[in-house]
Amino acid sequence: MGGHPGCLEPREARARQAPDDRQHCDQGPPPCGRRKRGTPKEAPGRSRGGFSTKIHLRVNGAGLPIRTEITPGQDSDYTGYDLVMADNLPQPAVLVADRGYDSDKIREDIESRNALPMIPMRKNRKVRKVVDMTIYTLRNMVERCFNKLKNSRRLATRYDKTADSFLGFIDIACIRLWLRHL
Repeated sequence: MGGHPGCLEPREARARQAPDDRQHCDQGPPPCGRRKRGTPKEAPGRSRGGFSTKIHLRVNGAGLPIRTEITPGQDSDYTGYDLVMADNLPQPAVLVADRGYDSDKIREDIESRNALPMIPMRKNRKVRKVVDMTIYTLRNMVERCFNKLKNSRRLATRYDKTADSFLGFIDIACIRLWLRHL
């Protein structure tokens, strides 16, 4: 029979082959398509309370979301900052964020965008910078935006297995906020 040796040949013909012909070591990814190790793509992170996912928002001056991203719950806010600020959206004059975003790298990036960083310092910082608390109170708009998004039970408790479907429902909730604003 023609074709690939070993496919349709009798068992005796395959047994006569040298043992080295049958040994094959594939050094690529596992053949079943799963990832070997590392962070899963679907963004459910492990924490003490179970699985969790962080939603990162970039909100405009009216308190409406203009960019959303999700990361595993145990990831730091630094990774979320890079994802949310990667687009070519209009640059803010002042960027208000919480202490989770306090790092020299993030402050330098904000200043390179000709914006003023309003991020309170972490308690373990040696050099303290002053934050204008009247401007920092505007961060409440971000928290209110999270509150409006979490009114949707599907976002408050993540029911979706895949990150794409969860992010899709976040986008649908953001569209609802924008439509209510019009």
